[in-house]
Amino acid sequence: MALDSPRLLRADAARNAEKIIRAAREVFTEQGPDAHLDDVARRAGVGAATLFRRFPDKAALLRAVLDQRFAENVRPAIQTAAHHPDPASGLAHVLEAALESVAGDYNVLAAARSAGVLTPATGQEFFAALDALLARGQHTGAIRADLVPDDLHRIVVMLVSVLWTMEPREDGWRRYLALVLDGLTPTGARPLPCPAPPPHCTPAHPDTEADAGHPAVPGLSSSARSSPRARRAKPSVCVCVVSRATASSRSRRDTPPRWRSP
Repeated sequence: MALDSPRLLRADAARNAEKIIRAAREVFTEQGPDAHLDDVARRAGVGAATLFRRFPDKAALLRAVLDQRFAENVRPAIQTAAHHPDPASGLAHVLEAALESVAGDYNVLAAARSAGVLTPATGQEFFAALDALLARGQHTGAIRADLVPDDLHRIVVMLVSVLWTMEPREDGWRRYLALVLDGLTPTGARPLPCPAPPPHCTPAHPDTEADAGHPAVPGLSSSARSSPRARRAKPSVCVCVVSRATASSRSRRDTPPRWRSP
């Protein structure tokens, strides 16, 4: 029995980590960036010391939550799309899975943004997969030939920004995804009017965005920038190192809406 003890301890630690990650997703979904780790420990049914032994701070826990959600929701779609006989359908499947995940985990992403978890590396696997799917689709003629990877990256940011204009857990975003997907096909496509602009990073203004806790789609740069007044008035997108939707037609002054579970 003594020989098996380390193995049993490792299994117990793995079970506790799984319970903590699941509980964290629930608590951050309900409370957003203001969630406390003590609440997570209580929800998981473990002591605070157990939680902090595995996850020393909020950022470490949120990284684990995002990794798990990506592994469960997006990576399987990427793997399926890589072997899909229709590259355009495969790309559509990946975009749908990603947007569905963002919509379902909006407050988790807000907390991750607030904790400084979202970095260029966060979205590297996702955007690399999009680039490969785009190239495959263009090679077979299923996707218009004049798109470049930056176009597709920016389209993802545009689609995520739509979530600020509606209840994210509703399916309204699917309408705009369908419109975008029609625009990616070569059928009836008109030539694009100019080359894709080069990526550009505009630092976040410390008084308007650094602590705002806006959700993000990691891995992009963009030249989009809106003033605080414009951010309060209409949806916009601002991206620096990571891309993030930064406005809502119904947002409060400097605090984004946090959608609570019923």
